Amino acid sequence: MKFIITLSILTFLLISCQINKTSNLTLLSEPVPTDEPLVFGEGVISTISKEFSITFNPEMDEMFFTRRRQGAKNEIYTMKLVEGKWSEPELAFFATNMGWDFEPHINPKGDKLYFGSTRSLNDTIESSGMHQWVSEKNGNGWGQPKPLGAPFVNRFVMYPSASDDETLYFTSREEGVNREDSSIFFSEKEGNQYTVVKNMAEMITLPGKWIAHPYIAPDQSYLIFDSQKDSESGDCDLYIAFNENGKWTEPYNLGPKINTDQCEMCACVSPDGKYLFFHRGGKGTGDMYWVDAKVIEELRPKD
Repeated sequence: MKFIITLSILTFLLISCQINKTSNLTLLSEPVPTDEPLVFGEGVISTISKEFSITFNPEMDEMFFTRRRQGAKNEIYTMKLVEGKWSEPELAFFATNMGWDFEPHINPKGDKLYFGSTRSLNDTIESSGMHQWVSEKNGNGWGQPKPLGAPFVNRFVMYPSASDDETLYFTSREEGVNREDSSIFFSEKEGNQYTVVKNMAEMITLPGKWIAHPYIAPDQSYLIFDSQKDSESGDCDLYIAFNENGKWTEPYNLGPKINTDQCEMCACVSPDGKYLFFHRGGKGTGDMYWVDAKVIEELRPKD
């Protein structure tokens, strides 16, 4: 009898914890979406500015996202859940007056925060171009960001996304290749170092000309990214490819409920695996959207 009671209590606590995680998001945005994407955090996160690239910590009580105010630069904002209420969006702790900050990503473990920035790599006031930075979290909170080292610092790298084993997937290009011919690359961690960078074009037939913003599932079972048909058009669609026993499937378009005649880009999935988040908009405009992540399983190839 004691075992049954204890098991019931544990089950209740697990269910309560999951409900609480979901309610953390519904405190900001209701109703909860199902098949049709809805604007996320309308008036708070999604405003008259352009918002894109959102990320959550594992507990889903802290988030970071990019906002580009009209006529201004890209900036990263953050919000925290405090005593059951979300704080107002404010500039991230690492904000600077030098350059742009954009496209944050928290790794699955929750102890690293990656983001792109055009800030200076040293003490000078001159920007040295766009690089990726990482802030590490410890018992005292987030530390001051540092630039990613080799093999990332000496090449174009955008939108890194980490798996459980810390493999990094990102947008990049081969040396001497135009920006418009970007692809998805990845690098596995060997010990405490990243060494070899591999091009996903050797594993997946990527559609379009401009391939960007890869989101890797924590277990590397799928990869979501966006692609433009050409470098001139403004529209871009979201695609997904699945990893089946080490081999990647062809990319699948996420379909007309997700992809429209606007640009859908910068996808991610909430840490509980329940919701797909992405940006939808046009040139200089657009909001964050969310939708039930079951669309992923609906597209997964069946045995």
